[in-house]
Amino acid sequence: MTQAAIGRTVTISYIGTLDNGRIFHSTEEQGPLTVTIGTDQLFPALERAIVGMRAGEVKNIVLSAEEAYGPRRQENIIQVPRHTFPAGKEIIVGQKLSIEFKGGESRIMVVTAVGDVEVTLDGNHPLAGLELTFALKVEQME
Repeated sequence: MTQAAIGRTVTISYIGTLDNGRIFHSTEEQGPLTVTIGTDQLFPALERAIVGMRAGEVKNIVLSAEEAYGPRRQENIIQVPRHTFPAGKEIIVGQKLSIEFKGGESRIMVVTAVGDVEVTLDGNHPLAGLELTFALKVEQME
């Protein structure tokens, strides 16, 4: 039977959960995901865990924060003066904003606190700093 290997295209289904059991992503709604191993379509640690699996095989794979979205970094959290936002613009906790930095780089940041003087923005990925568990099944290989 054929095994998953670097350069091979595989179709996988998975349910991704956090330590508390909360599902952060699943292929159930959109259907299985087809990827070519070794082309950086998945986390490298996840690709390594898939290598050697066969069609129909199921495996639980745990990725540390470092193997997934990395640690939460304090330098990705900034305070911005409230007056830099347009007058009358409602800013609420949980809102995603595209913020443009010097040099033209823009990033999506999440509002985590709103005060009269400052707004706190977090540029970390929402899953940064978290261990991720994937209940994964290799559906087929090409």
